[in-house]
Amino acid sequence: MAIVNRTPDSFYDQGATFTDEPALERVARAVDEGAAIIDIGGVKAGPGEEVTAQEEIRRTVAFVAEVRRRHPDAVISVDTWRHEVGEAACEAGADLLNDAWGGVDPKLAEVAARYDVGLVCTHAGGAQPRTRPHRVGYEDVMADILRVTVGLAERAVELGVRREAVLIDPGHDFGKNTRHSLEATRRLPEMTATGWPVLVSLSNKDFVGETLDRPVKERLVGTLATTAVSAWLGAQVYRVHEVAETRQVLDMVAAIAGHRPPAVARRGLA
Repeated sequence: MAIVNRTPDSFYDQGATFTDEPALERVARAVDEGAAIIDIGGVKAGPGEEVTAQEEIRRTVAFVAEVRRRHPDAVISVDTWRHEVGEAACEAGADLLNDAWGGVDPKLAEVAARYDVGLVCTHAGGAQPRTRPHRVGYEDVMADILRVTVGLAERAVELGVRREAVLIDPGHDFGKNTRHSLEATRRLPEMTATGWPVLVSLSNKDFVGETLDRPVKERLVGTLATTAVSAWLGAQVYRVHEVAETRQVLDMVAAIAGHRPPAVARRGLA
């Protein structure tokens, strides 16, 4: 799942894909590099200037329609917590609604059911959109993640979302400190054991930066290490900035696990 931020203030690229042409170039490159899903977002996750639903729609919906036209086989995801945005995006051709804020707008799942699209059910620790965690605590962070994400997934299916179109996400950094995110990664098998496919959004996040004491632009190695561990532990979808590097990591892990043959076979055969 390749990230395409339609924001002027994103934490990673500072607005590099805010305008149409750079964003469309980013989509084409991501598809060429092996991304199966394009995740389009119109609001920065962290605090910042207020973005209304109308402005979020303006930033994303026409772009969704153009990506749909240019890449008919790609799965288009829209990163939003608002049902109004989700509805407009589905009308434009979106296939998946990525609710990173844990069902704060319960109508978003209803939109997914009505339009027969997928839904990502995320644990955000009860945090409100665009807020940062402050001295948050859990008696058992994975128990809370399972309670919330499985509950949201089951509600979505009850509303009419196809079971096979629902994913759960532990929500690294959302409503969590670094130790919580590390524990969530370590205990991913408890999520995969639920039978719901697991999505992880790890790319260049603060928990990686704090673990290694690295700024945003120096977190790729830590991100890829976390990606490899998550793949080995059973995660299935990876929301990323660096598509080509992630694709290589996932292919290597799959080959080690015996799920994928080597791309070529020469050694010892000459």
